[in-house]
Amino acid sequence: MEGLVNAILAGLLVYSVISIVWYIILVIANWKIFTKADEPGWMSIIPILNTYIIFKISWKASMFWIMLGSAVVGGVLASIAQDNTILLILGCVFTLAAAVIGIIDIHKLSKSFGHGVGFTLGLIFLSPIFTLILGFGSSEYIGPDVEEEYE
Repeated sequence: MEGLVNAILAGLLVYSVISIVWYIILVIANWKIFTKADEPGWMSIIPILNTYIIFKISWKASMFWIMLGSAVVGGVLASIAQDNTILLILGCVFTLAAAVIGIIDIHKLSKSFGHGVGFTLGLIFLSPIFTLILGFGSSEYIGPDVEEEYE
């Protein structure tokens, strides 16, 4: 039994160390992304603030508050729903709205650095790798108001 406990503790320690190292790498990548967009890089260290800054450089800061509000309302409604199907459905709708806003922001972040839908899919499904590419690659910040020209 003691061997099992030691193995679990060792596994948790390894997982914790890997998680911390990975978080530091992503903070550094976001730091680079922020400095490319003329934002203070240190803001990438603070968890909620870094998401706010991502919304600010890629879309609108106000959309961050709408997404955050939708997620909180969705979570509260779903948690108090118990047997009330209407509240549960409303909670799911608000949570889904927050997820859709997050995906749109990821696409707008991709466009803000001159990339398209393929890079957006990379940011969604392989987020850490594509965040590193965005931060350390040759991508330059164009800004959130870039409109594509169709001729």
